[in-house]
Amino acid sequence: MPLAKLLFHRKRIINEDIIEIKIWKIRKSNYFPESIKYSMVYLKKKNGHYERIFGYDNERGKGHHEHRNGKEKSIEFRGWEHLVRQFYKEVEKIRKGG
Repeated sequence: MPLAKLLFHRKRIINEDIIEIKIWKIRKSNYFPESIKYSMVYLKKKNGHYERIFGYDNERGKGHHEHRNGKEKSIEFRGWEHLVRQFYKEVEKIRKGG
């Protein structure tokens, strides 16, 4: 098996904001017991630079967590499909000012 196989990738640019999701199938390990590695990010352009507004990832050694307002918080992982739906809901809420 290759080190990683890209399962899902979506990138949308809306009024210079970037919403991007990448999900890879990887070898099972202590760090990645579900054999899934992911990065979901909502970036907003401010003063010519992109700033992460919100995101989910499972960085090695940190486990499943979200990034919001410059802080990290652990999250429950119920499958990548569920997390993608949750990510889009959260981004929509943020974009609407909530």
